[in-house]
Amino acid sequence: MKKRFRIVFGLLVAASLCAVAAEKTEELKIAFPPPALVGTPQPIIVPKEYLDTNTHAKRIAAKVPAGSKNLALGKTVTASDALPIVGELAFLTDGEKDGDEGYEVELAPGTQWIQVDLGAPAKIYAIALWHFHRQKRAYHDVVIQLCNDAEFKKNVTTVFNNDYDNSSKLGKGADKVYIETHLGKIFEIPGATARYVRFYSRGNTSDRGNHYIEAEIYGIPAN
Repeated sequence: MKKRFRIVFGLLVAASLCAVAAEKTEELKIAFPPPALVGTPQPIIVPKEYLDTNTHAKRIAAKVPAGSKNLALGKTVTASDALPIVGELAFLTDGEKDGDEGYEVELAPGTQWIQVDLGAPAKIYAIALWHFHRQKRAYHDVVIQLCNDAEFKKNVTTVFNNDYDNSSKLGKGADKVYIETHLGKIFEIPGATARYVRFYSRGNTSDRGNHYIEAEIYGIPAN
């Protein structure tokens, strides 16, 4: 009887600890840059069934475990285009999110990727990304992948994919195409463990460029 009691009590304690751990989450707080819309709006040509029509409030709402930090700040950045047309790769993790000229890095046309090395494996719970926000536009084939292999050749986890026609040959995605604003977009991640985060795109609805202003990757070190 005592042994059975100890087992039941142990299970109850474990369940209680899990519940407490689950409660230790907090609203992700992000400092958003000011709006920077300029120029003549361009038509956003995307099939209606693939366009994200969620309100901004839904796009920026996310919860993360207490103590989560932006692990990307100041970290090393590499890309498929080692010589950007505009800007520097380091702009992606420098903490500057303004939409004015001089804050973004532009990669060559076609499917390109830009990658953040967190320095060590981490549990990732959310990613905030800004491509461009001087003009409302949508970027094609936005794919976000996580991996512990810098070459992304094995055990790759895809956490977002809006390539609805598989034009970048990374697999057809089920996520919606979204319009860029100064609020960027937040992607909730279910605690996946990875050292490297890779962002793909293939031009946008205004031109063929692949632009990035800032990526924030929220999580905790994987001990």
